[in-house]
Amino acid sequence: MSDMDFHHVSVLLEESIDGLEIKPDGIYIDGTAGGAGHSREIAKRLTTGRLIALDKDPDAVEIVAERLAEYPCATVIHSDFADIPKVLDSLGIEKVNGVLLDLGVSSHQLDDAERGFSYHSEAPLDMRMSKEGLSAYDLVNNASGAELAKILYDYGEEKFTPRIVNAILEARQTKPIETTTQLADIVRSAVPAAARRDGGHPARKTFQAIRIAVNGELDKLSEALDGAFDRLVPGGRFAIITFHSLEDRMVKKAFAEYTKGCTCPPEFPVCVCGKKPRGKLVNKKPIEPGAEELEYNHRSRSAKLRIIEKL
Repeated sequence: MSDMDFHHVSVLLEESIDGLEIKPDGIYIDGTAGGAGHSREIAKRLTTGRLIALDKDPDAVEIVAERLAEYPCATVIHSDFADIPKVLDSLGIEKVNGVLLDLGVSSHQLDDAERGFSYHSEAPLDMRMSKEGLSAYDLVNNASGAELAKILYDYGEEKFTPRIVNAILEARQTKPIETTTQLADIVRSAVPAAARRDGGHPARKTFQAIRIAVNGELDKLSEALDGAFDRLVPGGRFAIITFHSLEDRMVKKAFAEYTKGCTCPPEFPVCVCGKKPRGKLVNKKPIEPGAEELEYNHRSRSAKLRIIEKL
């Protein structure tokens, strides 16, 4: 794949880079290097420091390596961000000064119809970011009705779940559901007409839910939160850009946990638990894209950036 084919607009670029407070001699991890937008901005600010750029998508790794070739401080690794501790161990690095995660599906993955992420273009039903393991095709055609319902409720917060699941089960009895447009049409036909007229594509939540399930996104995020926070130096920062309420809730909850101190009952005259806060929030409310960014990158509309500093 050529460098020109891989297009990705980095969301909240300035805000996230500023939020990391980059030190020229620090060690930084970009756990979702994607099109190297954030990585390049980090690398530019380093002198004796080091950047470790990870991505689980082999296409992305190839492009990131090309785009960061001019920065000797950068190491590009094909890995999932849930494995940050393992990656650091393999490099002999104990602690880092900052970690950035941008949890959006890259523009490239959405635009490359063949990857099967988009309900707008005809493609095999795939959705695997790492290009390996269980695909969306496997899930949609083999999961039980109960499993599909749980996925759509939990990961898509889809209120028409029963209707959509019934339509999928019915359709796949005749023949396997093989393409993105087949699935999108099945979902559209299952959703009541009034809801179809009501903002957004009717298949949006279903596709989001299946993508999250196929890639184990929330489990990976849960692992990455603790794994990465533990490896920060005191004063190190962790910045995360989320794109839907489930991710944002998880990050908010984890960050709240890190900032919690004493857990003794209020009636205790002195603290006996000895628990101290491990982090402090850099911004109380999440940072969202401004009007200008929303205008040139409509995909940024649901983005939220949260930053925590380790104490």
